[in-house]
Amino acid sequence: MTTVTFDTLKFVQTLKKSGFDDKQAVAQAFSDAQSEGQPVTRDYFDMHLKAEIEASKADMIKWIAGLLIAQAGLVAALVKLL
Repeated sequence: MTTVTFDTLKFVQTLKKSGFDDKQAVAQAFSDAQSEGQPVTRDYFDMHLKAEIEASKADMIKWIAGLLIAQAGLVAALVKLL
């Protein structure tokens, strides 16, 4: 999870200078601090996408190997019948 660095005191002081009272300034500062964070970064997305691709590769290899074994068994059975 990413950490958002935000100077709430400086922001509250800026809001007070703009005409907000104390309660409004503090509430607005915390609201802005929470909404600015980006919970999903590109690195986070890339890491999870790579993990999904690797898992898909492993599943695909298992299926292909199983199908090749089944095909070899079918061919062997057909040759035996002829």
